[in-house]
Amino acid sequence: MTNHFNVHHKADTVGVITVEGIEAGQELTGWIMETDETVVLKALDPIPIGHKIALGDIRSGDTILKYGHDVGKAVADVGKGHHVHVHNMKTKRW
Repeated sequence: MTNHFNVHHKADTVGVITVEGIEAGQELTGWIMETDETVVLKALDPIPIGHKIALGDIRSGDTILKYGHDVGKAVADVGKGHHVHVHNMKTKRW
């Protein structure tokens, strides 16, 4: 079984893609490292390796959690399975 994305903490709102070539409509398998659970999620966008996938619906203004840390806020609504990157999230530093 291929592991397509990793989630470090159960509370994370995004997972990190770990393989090349993720396409829209592809069923992905992810690993929640904290609890050693596997999750299945459908990618709704092509997502490059190292980029994030929304694990659930994220509302504009919500905090994005990755690796158990606040990595920014959503600047647009992002549905479960969609690509999360600079087009729909920003750092809170600036």
